[in-house]
Amino acid sequence: MAGEHILIVDDEPAIQSTLRVAEETPDLVFLDIWMSGMDGLETLEKIKRVRSDATVVMISGHGTIETAVKATKLGAYDFIEKPLSLEKTLLTATRALEHARLERDNAQLRERLDLEWDIVGQGAAVQALRQQIATAAPTNGRVLIHGENGSGKELVARAIHQHSTRAAEPFVEVNCAAIPEELIESELFGHEKGAFTGAVARRRGKFELANGGTLFLDEIGDMTLKTQAKVLRALEEQAFERVGGKDTIKVDVRVIAASNKNLPELIERGGFRDDLFYRLNVIPIEVPPLHERKEDIPLLINHFIGRFAAENGKRVKTISVEALAYFQCYDWPGNVRELRNMVERLVIMTPGAIIGTDDLPAPLRPKDLAAGGDSSRERTLKEAREAFERAYILGELRSNDWNMTHTAERLGIERSHLYRKIKAYSITPPKA
Repeated sequence: MAGEHILIVDDEPAIQSTLRVAEETPDLVFLDIWMSGMDGLETLEKIKRVRSDATVVMISGHGTIETAVKATKLGAYDFIEKPLSLEKTLLTATRALEHARLERDNAQLRERLDLEWDIVGQGAAVQALRQQIATAAPTNGRVLIHGENGSGKELVARAIHQHSTRAAEPFVEVNCAAIPEELIESELFGHEKGAFTGAVARRRGKFELANGGTLFLDEIGDMTLKTQAKVLRALEEQAFERVGGKDTIKVDVRVIAASNKNLPELIERGGFRDDLFYRLNVIPIEVPPLHERKEDIPLLINHFIGRFAAENGKRVKTISVEALAYFQCYDWPGNVRELRNMVERLVIMTPGAIIGTDDLPAPLRPKDLAAGGDSSRERTLKEAREAFERAYILGELRSNDWNMTHTAERLGIERSHLYRKIKAYSITPPKA
């Protein structure tokens, strides 16, 4: 417990003489329930009101079960009785401090996970997407997410789960394209021991593991027709049997599915069941590709620079205007995933504090495109700068609630100049 600060609040001189009260916020508080002029339970309530994460152990010379229960309900970690045993006190302190450390670690982990799965962007497309998520999340309606690879379908699924009434329950993901056909049913529904070669023990499937929570079926269009039939039954009945089993297992699972394929076209070709499609497509959500929301690229770059700098122990870098223009000009066929990987590479490999055009690899730089002979995608630096300027002006307009005077001041230009730019770039203000 070296370096830990423990505060003991007691009115007995024998106990008071054994403690040193530090000015720093204590990591652990020992609090006597019965003290002259002070009610320990009221003090506990006030402590938890000021610092909800405070770890408090109650001390009492004549405790009752009723008092212990009340203290626990008010947020006390533990309850020990006088006369205090040194061994018991040290053991309680050790456990309480370990509990406090785990709580801090869990809070930090949740914060990092929230940051990792955050949907970054302020453009109209992302704002509309957030509104769809907010509408769908509190319901139990099944959601079918469509979008290109790397566009953020999993982020949308996780956001729906996190804002639903099931947020405290499991979020279980299955990538239907990554599991061999002969194993997909076992993966989804589990299997009994001896159900097939290699089934040496009973195994619970993803439907069972997601009970009470959300099951995310990614790339649902890659699922075989045979498995589709079993999934349809599981959705209709909220029940299934493990592979090789006879017992029916009931579950309460919300299913969110996603695909990068055109499922109606797949249905016409006989590759997907229309009845399963209608079961899944209760709430359809379209995730826009990155090339349709380029105004969000500066925000995404800053987000990923901060994240990867922290993960790799690097100083946070900045990106030059010229380099950013090339990011804006590129079409990003791999969407946000490709952008994220590019930024991670630049954060690690760029030696200086500023990411410039010379640091950009192919295919971002037009000279690299020209060298490769792909003239159809070659852009001039002027076009790239114009693409960046449009996105920059649009971002300032939004951050200033489309107030032309404030935006012109922020940009350092006359209002008439701003109006000309808006007209030249075909920027349309939102409807009132």
